[in-house]
Amino acid sequence: MGSKRVLTITAVVVLALSSYAAVSLSQAHTSTTKQSDEAARAENAATVLNEIMEAPDQGIPEALLKKAYGIAVIPHVVKGAFGIGGRYGKGLVAQRNADAGWGTPLFIEIGGGSLGLQLGVEATDVVMVFTNSDGIKPLLKGKLKIGADASATAGPVGRKAETGTDVLLKSAIYSYSRSKGLLAGIALDGAVVQLDDDANMHVYGKKTVAADISKARVGGTAIGVVQPFLRALQKYAPAEVPKLNTTNRR
Repeated sequence: MGSKRVLTITAVVVLALSSYAAVSLSQAHTSTTKQSDEAARAENAATVLNEIMEAPDQGIPEALLKKAYGIAVIPHVVKGAFGIGGRYGKGLVAQRNADAGWGTPLFIEIGGGSLGLQLGVEATDVVMVFTNSDGIKPLLKGKLKIGADASATAGPVGRKAETGTDVLLKSAIYSYSRSKGLLAGIALDGAVVQLDDDANMHVYGKKTVAADISKARVGGTAIGVVQPFLRALQKYAPAEVPKLNTTNRR
């Protein structure tokens, strides 16, 4: 009788441990899948920026990117479901550190607004260039509504296009849309851009990411997830190196 009871208890324990292991493996698999989703998003954002800047006679002015306070890239923004006229997409944003390098990229979402898409266009890539803290600050706090929190102006096109100080003062955000290989400036009126808390949780371990994380250096396992996007930013929007004053040099 005693041996049967021991066997029964043992069986229950084994079953419980097996169930726990199965749940743990399932959670680990889900976590890995989510990490893969965010890694793919970072890779896609990097690809979009690469393709835009390498297109002949296209691209965002290099001078504007070098002076950018922040940059957001949202690949493949699609039409809203159920006949809604708005758009929806997911991407990343980063702002510069005090040393003009790039801080930790944050995962974001965009919704609403027509995005100025041409008739028949189902999807577009969106790039936003922030010229000062006024435009990006609401987003880093959680949500940015274009037109209410900050205005977004259709940005100038052409890698070598001149962008003087007057251009930087005209708008807190310059925005672009690329569809069917063609890049154009768009206004984004009515669009809402917000932090993707779930994605940031998966990558950085925080449900609600504080604004100051975007100024920190990426470290740990997160670097592998967002590295492609950081490399693209460093390539096309490097920190401006101050020009040396050689007037008094002999």
